[in-house]
Amino acid sequence: MNLDKEPSERPRIISLRAAPGERTSWGRPAPIVYLWGLAELLFVTNPVQISSRLRVAVLRRFGADIGDGVIFRPRTRVRFPWKLRVGDDSWIGEGVWIHNQDHVTIGHDVVVSQDTFVTTGSHAHRRDMGLITRPIVIEDGAWVTARCVVLGGAHIGRSALVQPLSVVRGVIPENSIAVGNPAVVTGTRHG
Repeated sequence: MNLDKEPSERPRIISLRAAPGERTSWGRPAPIVYLWGLAELLFVTNPVQISSRLRVAVLRRFGADIGDGVIFRPRTRVRFPWKLRVGDDSWIGEGVWIHNQDHVTIGHDVVVSQDTFVTTGSHAHRRDMGLITRPIVIEDGAWVTARCVVLGGAHIGRSALVQPLSVVRGVIPENSIAVGNPAVVTGTRHG
């Protein structure tokens, strides 16, 4: 901290008390959101609950559009299931957090590996800390490997591969291999 400056020369502080609330992103009445929170805790994130079928059934019951043969591993979190679409035969790894204040679309035969964070939301950090959301699309056959971060507005192309610990901010073209923060294309996945 630099306290030697005059108060008028110091950077302004954004009042978090006055920041616009998150509820505008909920998409459902508060009682449904609270009920989902309880169901998520008991049936989806619970590491003792071993059935992927039960996880998928509960997510569907709360509005997620999930295809056939989808596997959700233990400790998965989904903020708003009614804003989630997952195609057939996709795998969502253990510890994946889908913080979807906007829509997340995951194609068929996609792998989102362990401890990946998928978030559609951010904040207007220069103004009032108001919520900003942008949808995320992960196309068919893509593989987002372990501990990646996929940010709002990201579009991962068909059969693309995102290497571990990468941060995806924009478009990853189809059939490409991307790595880094921010993720950049370093090669081709198939042929």
